[in-house]
Amino acid sequence: MGIDFSHCNARWSYGGFNSFRQRLAKEIGMNLEEMDGFRRDEKPGIPFSNFSDDIIPLLDHSDCDGVLAPDECKRVAPRLRELISKWDDDDYDKRHALELADGMDAAAVANEYLEFT
Repeated sequence: MGIDFSHCNARWSYGGFNSFRQRLAKEIGMNLEEMDGFRRDEKPGIPFSNFSDDIIPLLDHSDCDGVLAPDECKRVAPRLRELISKWDDDDYDKRHALELADGMDAAAVANEYLEFT
């Protein structure tokens, strides 16, 4: 089991997708485990609204279902490419992130939602 997306062949296990998003969050100076919805204790998390970055819709998202709207895809895809640009080319996360960014572009061009399945 894992997470797949419409419009592309990007795929992660649920744990792998969580680790991938933690890496992305670290790139913008965020500790994802401290954020609202990601804390493992009863304490309230930091609201995502405290951050202003085009990658936020991907970070502040369910890890197993839902969608990104075409306008979100237009903003997230280029930022995703920018954040992973220095990762090793043979890195699993980077390869699938590039595939995901391409899927976001395809969804945006078609004015369709990118679905998380």
